[in-house]
Amino acid sequence: MATGECVTTAESCTGGYIAKVLTDIAGSSEWFEGGVICYSNAAKVRQLGVSKRLLARHGAVSAAVARAMARGAMKRAGVARAVAVTGIAGPTGAVPGKPIGTVWFGFAGAGAGAARVRVVRRRFRGGRDAVRRQAVAFALRQLARP
Repeated sequence: MATGECVTTAESCTGGYIAKVLTDIAGSSEWFEGGVICYSNAAKVRQLGVSKRLLARHGAVSAAVARAMARGAMKRAGVARAVAVTGIAGPTGAVPGKPIGTVWFGFAGAGAGAARVRVVRRRFRGGRDAVRRQAVAFALRQLARP
């Protein structure tokens, strides 16, 4: 992370795990603003401003929702960067085209007056805990990128 940049998180399937790992680092209050756990669709709408129509059209586990979550988190926290994660950790919840282990990430950064968001889809293997741990590790690696 660039010096002086603050980050926020918007977490669904990881349930605050990314924020926990970030705050395990001494001095993280200098660059970590806080995070939102938005596990339900209602929480995504209420806490991040994700539209109900977007959720109905694409489903919570989608590029569109990960993008909206990242933008909403960054806007509400007033910071330079945000990471959002939404996925299916299992053991239930799979739907056609979205198997267990499907996770979408949104990485937002301020630029040209509007939030640029890069979305990434990953499919992780293993049980619920393994999927969540892999999602956290991936998010942290991406946050560390310049």
